Formats: sequence, structure tokens, C-alpha cells
Amino acid sequence: MSELFVKICGLKTGADVDVAVAAGADAVGFVFAAGSPRTIGAAEARELAARVPAGVLTVGVFRGQPVEEVRRLAEESGVRGVQLHGDEGPEYYEALRAEGRTLLRATAERVKRCGEYGEDLLLLDAPDPGSGKPWNWGSEEFAAPEGRWLLAGGLTPGNVRAAVATTGAWGVDVSSGVERERGVKDPALIRAFIEAARG
Repeated sequence: MSELFVKICGLKTGADVDVAVAAGADAVGFVFAAGSPRTIGAAEARELAARVPAGVLTVGVFRGQPVEEVRRLAEESGVRGVQLHGDEGPEYYEALRAEGRTLLRATAERVKRCGEYGEDLLLLDAPDPGSGKPWNWGSEEFAAPEGRWLLAGGLTPGNVRAAVATTGAWGVDVSSGVERERGVKDPALIRAFIEAARG
């Protein structure tokens, strides 16, 4: 078993990015979807992405935005991954595939396997994304997909180890679970989450 893949999402400051990278994150996410307390602009994201070493994936997070806007923001920010959080169909992934970016598909629906829409990574979000409320991982409603998939939604330093043990997730994604208040990351929680996830 290779080491658990960890993505820290919704980063807004250089200090947050530096802490996540130093603590061993495999990916860091920047939110371009409107309406989130974590949303930033392309210029801000470019400055943050420039701090990230080549071995760590930088991801732009989008929700229900036109493919042209996704492409433009990804280019302007310089992120190397694109995460789509909506009802974008396979044609979106096909349109973005040519640019050589890592594509992440986020969904709260039951999915059999990663790659059905052409995505490289599948992110299984809780039914109410961004709420900090987790899945009931042990219930019959929860079915782990095949392939490279990340568990998200309601994860914290206190529950991530049990969540991975229960679901067999290939990776994990966290945002609100490492915040001291909505939209504001806590460096100690970022470090504690990555340590617990891999523990």
C-alpha cells in the first residue's frame, strides 16, 4: 500500500500554503467557485501556486462554471489540476484533457469507479459539500468506488484515521476540518490532520 494521498483545500494565504507543503500535503486547492468564504482570484492563486514545489499538485476548484471560464482561470492562475464540483458532464473533462492538467471530479453521488467521466482522480464529497458534515461511512448507503478516489466532507484530525480505515480511501481531502473559523485555516490543525491521516 502506497502512502495515503492528502489534499488540503481552500487555501488563501502564503503561510497556509507553506504549512501544508511542509507538513507533507500531496495537493493544495484554491477555490474559484463563487460564494465560498475561501474563494480567491486568479492573480492571488498564481502567487500562492508559485510557492508550491513541483512534486505537490496545485488544484483549482470550480462549481458549475462555463468551460471557457474554467480554462481561463486555470491558465491565469497556473494551477496544474482542475477540480469540477457540479453536474459537468464528460464533455467538460474531454475539453480540459488536452491541456495536460490533472482532472478531479467531485461528486456526492454513488459512483462505481474513478474515470467514468475521464477524470484522473475522483473526490467523493459528503451530501452537503462545504458543510463540514461527514458521510455515515459505515452505512449501507456508502459504497467505496474503485480506483484512485479521495474521501471528503466532514473530515477532521480526530476522525480521519477511522474514516480511512472504514472506507479504504486512496486519499483524503479537507477544508473546513482544518479551520479555526469559517474560511480561516489553522496551521496546527493542518499539521495534525496530515499526521493523523497517515498515522
